Amino acid sequence: MTTILLTGASGFIGKHIALQLLNQGYEVRASVRNSAKAAEVLDAVRPHLLDGANLDSRLTFVELDLNEDDGWDEALLGVDVLMHTASPFPLASPKDENDLIRPAVEGTLRALRAAHNAGVTRVILTSSNAAIYGCELPAGVAAYDETCWTDVTHPIGRVAYTKSKTLAEKAAWEYIKHNDTAIALTTINPVLVLGAPLDKNFASSVSVVERILRGKDPMLPDLSFAIVDVRDVALMHVAAIKNDQTKGERLLATSETRSFVEIAKYLKSVYPKSRIKTARAPGSVVRILALFDGDIKSILPMLGRRAEFSNAKATRMLGINFIPVDVSVRETADYLVSNGFVKL
Repeated sequence: MTTILLTGASGFIGKHIALQLLNQGYEVRASVRNSAKAAEVLDAVRPHLLDGANLDSRLTFVELDLNEDDGWDEALLGVDVLMHTASPFPLASPKDENDLIRPAVEGTLRALRAAHNAGVTRVILTSSNAAIYGCELPAGVAAYDETCWTDVTHPIGRVAYTKSKTLAEKAAWEYIKHNDTAIALTTINPVLVLGAPLDKNFASSVSVVERILRGKDPMLPDLSFAIVDVRDVALMHVAAIKNDQTKGERLLATSETRSFVEIAKYLKSVYPKSRIKTARAPGSVVRILALFDGDIKSILPMLGRRAEFSNAKATRMLGINFIPVDVSVRETADYLVSNGFVKL
């Protein structure tokens, strides 16, 4: 049986990957920050398993920290594939960008070194479209694709999260290039990830839909997001394991682009009695607010910018038909409402 070390298993994406790996017959060694998270992962995946037999032997746990060497070499022993999804993803920008950059870069290199030491030859790394879109598209090019790299001096590339994901992915490719290793690396680069969580502990990305549902903002900023369903992101990670075409490749995980206002209008049509606001805030208002709020200031480079992303490569190599955005948005909202996170 093929054994996968899955880091970040207690995350929104990590739980969905764990579920798909188990349902496809893989043995999963899941890393968590502390042992209390193990029960959380078990409880999240158990109701959705095709076969719940022998789960205690098929899904085991190790404690690993992105910032510490302890345990990494032992965790990789006997592993066939490293699937590294663990990386910080904050809702707000930190005061010190290194609080994001250091664990992202050093954690990625720590995982790769341990895989190298253990003789692991297959690594699937969760990166982000943040490592792609922080640059200007060449004239005549309509959409970002895997050939694009974020420039960390670009106004968007300078944002702490964008910078952390870019530097972490570049560090991974540089490690593979400059070390005598047989590792075949694939990176999966998701856009904003939505979809129904497997439990009540979910990602910052879901808060985008939660904020719209609550109607807290009288007007919405002119921001657009490329969106992908969490099930498709998990599917890409798992499908890449045995797909030789994906070795040495970056793969964008993306369905369609929507603006804040478009998402709000769709949700208002689904929940017509809700407090959802659909008016767009003038850019001048947002810029004034940014003078007093650092988090608002960090989004200014993306204001009024509608970026499109190509999923042609993922579709071609993995044969994926991406879930439509309206389905992902609706199922995210339905989950939040039915589980009491939002009262309409």
